[in-house]
Amino acid sequence: MSKELRLLTIHAHPDDESSKGAGTVALYADLGVGTTLVCCTGGEEGDILNPAMDRPEVRSNIASIRKEELDKAAKIIGYDTVHYLGFRDSGMEDSEANEHPDCFAMAPLDVAVERLVRIIRAERPHVIVTYPDDQQGYRHPDHLKVFDISIPAWEAAGDPSLFPEAGDPWQPLKLYYTTWSRKRIEALHKVFLDLGLESPFNEDWFKRPSQDHRITTKIDVSKYGQIRNDALLAHATQVDPESTFWFGLPSGAAAEAYPWDDYILAFSRVGEIAEESDLFANIRESEESESNG
Repeated sequence: MSKELRLLTIHAHPDDESSKGAGTVALYADLGVGTTLVCCTGGEEGDILNPAMDRPEVRSNIASIRKEELDKAAKIIGYDTVHYLGFRDSGMEDSEANEHPDCFAMAPLDVAVERLVRIIRAERPHVIVTYPDDQQGYRHPDHLKVFDISIPAWEAAGDPSLFPEAGDPWQPLKLYYTTWSRKRIEALHKVFLDLGLESPFNEDWFKRPSQDHRITTKIDVSKYGQIRNDALLAHATQVDPESTFWFGLPSGAAAEAYPWDDYILAFSRVGEIAEESDLFANIRESEESESNG
């Protein structure tokens, strides 16, 4: 692979890029793929989950601190470029922050889509990774909005009649939804119990509707667990280094139990294959064919 192939991921807040698919991006960065991160909000409403960081000077500067954390994490993961969509964190569902005039949830759809289209046209990704259409397990307004703008932007980016001031048209070839599979949760839960440890996966996790039947693509990220952990720890306000959820298993145990990041192929302009193990399946073959032709 080479920088001729490009991947763009869309996330709601700083730290989401580390908790969802960090291993995948690190893998492709190692393979020479161009990698771009779009972060839609500044994470201003995020709780400070690390007691060591819960200080007045941190709380009063949370937006700038979270940007610094994201920049550090993105470098650890291997992103080439980070774009900030420029909206305010909307806060949790039914919170007062949902009504803030600058928050992502309140942004007019065409305004948010135009900003994303502008980035897509500038970065020219072949593959986009975003949040799924079905988010029954976690209905954060900003996560829902990520989906709401991603599909219109995917459709508009290649259409010269839409947002003509946002740059030359570019049509991405595949769009994926990221997901945490039920099998992953079950596998990690079992390891905790087998080791005599208290599992962070309580019954609420198992009440969430499973999307396993929709998974099309499994990326082996077993070599990238430490990079994922280091990226998470870069978000010092958001991630407690003592968190059993992220760091409760011995080194390598999580990767041995479940070595994959899971994805749902939502849209493809290059066809589909069963049980993908590469986000660039069919794209890579097409690029190689053209270069040899």
